Amino acid sequence: MRRRLSDEEIAAQRRKRRRVQIGCGVGALVVVGFIGWLGYEGLQAKSNLEKAQDFATQAKDALLAGDTDKARVVAGDADRYAQDAQSSVDSVPWRIAGAVPFLGSPFDSTRQMTTIVSGLTAQVFLPAVDAGSAVSPDQLILDGARINLAALRDAAPVLEATSAAITDLDEQAQNVDSTWLGLIDDARVDLQEQVSELSGLLNNTSLAAQIAPAMLGADGPRSYFVGFQTNAEARGTGGLLGGFTVIRANDGAVSVDDVTSNREFRFDYDPIDLGPDFQRAYGHSRPTQDFRNSNVSPHFPYAGQIWQSMWQQETGERVDGAIATDPVALSYVLDVIGDVTLPGGEKVSADNVVELTESTAYSRFGDDQAARKRYLETVAKTVVQKLTGSISRPQALLEALGRAAGEGRLAVWSSVPDEQAVLETTPLGHVVPDDAAPYAEVVVNNLGGNKLDYYLSREIEYTAESCEGDSRNSNVAVRLTNNVPPGNYTDYVAGMFDNPVGAPVGTNLTDLGLLTTQGTKLNKVTVDGRPAFAYTAAERGHPMFNVQTSVPPGETVEVVYELTEPTVKGSARIPIQPLIDDPRVVADVPVCG
Repeated sequence: MRRRLSDEEIAAQRRKRRRVQIGCGVGALVVVGFIGWLGYEGLQAKSNLEKAQDFATQAKDALLAGDTDKARVVAGDADRYAQDAQSSVDSVPWRIAGAVPFLGSPFDSTRQMTTIVSGLTAQVFLPAVDAGSAVSPDQLILDGARINLAALRDAAPVLEATSAAITDLDEQAQNVDSTWLGLIDDARVDLQEQVSELSGLLNNTSLAAQIAPAMLGADGPRSYFVGFQTNAEARGTGGLLGGFTVIRANDGAVSVDDVTSNREFRFDYDPIDLGPDFQRAYGHSRPTQDFRNSNVSPHFPYAGQIWQSMWQQETGERVDGAIATDPVALSYVLDVIGDVTLPGGEKVSADNVVELTESTAYSRFGDDQAARKRYLETVAKTVVQKLTGSISRPQALLEALGRAAGEGRLAVWSSVPDEQAVLETTPLGHVVPDDAAPYAEVVVNNLGGNKLDYYLSREIEYTAESCEGDSRNSNVAVRLTNNVPPGNYTDYVAGMFDNPVGAPVGTNLTDLGLLTTQGTKLNKVTVDGRPAFAYTAAERGHPMFNVQTSVPPGETVEVVYELTEPTVKGSARIPIQPLIDDPRVVADVPVCG
């Protein structure tokens, strides 16, 4: 039989239930308040972050357009909204929410992104306004092929500081945690792309401020040999040296000598010593003596030194460096400056310059090489004349040159060691890197002495096993297709110096080189599945394996290198030799830590 509670016990239980109800009510109020506070801070952070990013983009565009007054105003607006957003994500509820496993990841990612945007405005945009004339192409490139060297030098300290800041922020941006909330994750990817683009812009501008004034004659006149490469006949840096000129710079003013064809060069210059590895790999083709093979190596500084030597032996003048470019890069420039008209009335445009100079000129002039070379000289001279005039779209021109450099179609070498050390950190250096990261560079050198590489297309696949163990098996498969259409071609276009027995006219005879990861061993090489012989050499510490093969008209040849390479840190790199085609490249190489 249950005992009846006393009046005092009943009263105590009532007081206990009341305390629980009050506690639950208070707890509910706290939760509701927390959610409300969090919601308010979230809306504030979202709004302020979006405004900060919008003003930051306006600041970048204003800087590039040379409008430093507008850049200063909108950079200040970006900074104000970024600081407000930072205050929201640094609040107590935001930090508590971000600490919740999984569910809190959008809050934590947003806080990371806000910190980066805040850093961009305070450490990059506001200081960059002070260097606005240097980062603005409108202020940097003046009429008459002159460069504003004073602006670059004055801005160098600020640019160095902003470059260091953006590099750090770029690393932070790439490490922002992904999240399950699509809206936030999309914003993360957008921010990473924007910061990476800005990092490239400011880093390149900072590097330019370091070396461009001296290279452009701020401390005395400079001269540079410029080689126009004909990549219808492949060479390591792109194509055969087809024509040349000399650029002269003095206190930022640039002039260009007459463009001349390679008929001015000889095949018997005194050699120069580029080291035992270079001699072993390329000595048989006499590259330091015969201009036709002066750029068989893909490492552009070698070509630069060879051209410097040949020019000095030819004229007695020792240039301060060398530059290489090609008709594809020329098409990017023409897309900006517009068509040019040759003396006879023919128009040369971005759409037709590659075909005109790499194909049409050979069919138009047949075996009259002197006439063809005069025509190509005229094309080059006409474009150069327009470039040295008034540039209406300097920003677009710099972007075109940047695209050409990124594709290896614009390369620069300086004989001044400090300047060269900086160039080698940029795409302009066009160097074979001397480090241990995974590497596969396919290099085509034309052996037939013809122009069939205009019709060559490439596919490259680099695959490797997992990171377990000290070494791993890897494969590099290269497919070369000869797309030359049926037709009547001169021997100069489609013949061969060393014609394989039975090979039809139009057969492409190729030396196919593969530069590999340092320490790599070649196990086997096949051509269309059949074992083949490979010559072995080295280029700046990278083992190099060369196979000579022919590619008949309309056919594809597959060369497969089976390798054992060290398991090393770093992402795989597959540099692309700048020929006419846009090769298909596939990499399936695990990144080892």
